[in-house]
Amino acid sequence: MNSAHKELMKNGLWSNNPAFVQLLGLCPLLAVSATVTNALGLGVATLAVLVGSNLIVSLIRDWVPKEVRIPIFVMVIASLVTCVQLVMNAYAYGLYQSLGIFIPLIVTNCIIIGRAEAFASKNPVGLSVSDGFWMGTGMTAALVVLGAIREIIGNGTLFDGADLLLGDWAAALRIEIFQFDTKFLLAILPPGAFLAVGFLIALKNIIDTHLASKTEKDDKPVIERARVTGNQ
Repeated sequence: MNSAHKELMKNGLWSNNPAFVQLLGLCPLLAVSATVTNALGLGVATLAVLVGSNLIVSLIRDWVPKEVRIPIFVMVIASLVTCVQLVMNAYAYGLYQSLGIFIPLIVTNCIIIGRAEAFASKNPVGLSVSDGFWMGTGMTAALVVLGAIREIIGNGTLFDGADLLLGDWAAALRIEIFQFDTKFLLAILPPGAFLAVGFLIALKNIIDTHLASKTEKDDKPVIERARVTGNQ
């Protein structure tokens, strides 16, 4: 992996993470991350559309007039979202019903149109696909982490409903960590997700500050002290 692809990976997963740094796509992030299964399903769908749209936009960038580039990019994204919606309807119908309106709303996700306009329309195919993959993976990771926190605090479970995404065999993946008489609604509802996102962003900033201070200490030059005495 060359330095350009490494930089794209670092940006997508951490330095410029679309959810925790760019703060894009927060509506579906807050709405459907009540469980890990929903979060993973929407994350994979977003990843597929992001890679596909970056690929197509990069391929056609030299033939698209600048004046109409945004409507054409939106048509490309809408076509890909329709394909993903039909595939999910055919092979993961339970998850399709669970995610509901947020599948077609991927068309309006700021991450996808933002990467198409800011990166894929100005870079070759290889870098554009890599950018889409790592940005989508960073978004999926943020969704899964947030979904795990909300599901554990709200329901006391993990991977509840995994069979909706992965098939009947995945029902065995369900883990019951705590037993609640009543669910903790604040964690399940979007306001709880908003608070959890705030804590995760704060945690990321603390880690970044610690890493930056550590790097400064490592890079600080060692000054050799010279002792000057008079002639004897």
